[in-house]
Amino acid sequence: QVQLVESGGGLVQAGGSLRLSCAASGGTFSRSRMGWLRQTPGKDRELIAAISVAALNTYYADSVKDRFTISRDNAKNTMYLQMNSLKPEDTAVYYCAADSPPYSSDFDYWGQGTQVTVSS
Repeated sequence: QVQLVESGGGLVQAGGSLRLSCAASGGTFSRSRMGWLRQTPGKDRELIAAISVAALNTYYADSVKDRFTISRDNAKNTMYLQMNSLKPEDTAVYYCAADSPPYSSDFDYWGQGTQVTVSS
């Protein structure tokens, strides 16, 4: 079992920045593939960034590429999402998720989510 807790969400003006954190406990964070997803009302949850176990590989959705940066610190059991040049369309609930061994195409564990609101 991996417990995930997001923090760092809030209200920011367009063009601003936020840094989300995902603190993990109780499991195999250092061996888990991790991701950030977001969801707005009426829409499916969208994978926006992912990072491999040793942070050698990352993935970004086109909607956030070149603006968001995913990273992880396995010594601190924490993953981050640095969000720059925020736009109103980035407004959503942001979730961190873990895919623990044995790996699959789905995430096994989810945080409770943190709200990000970008005002125009």
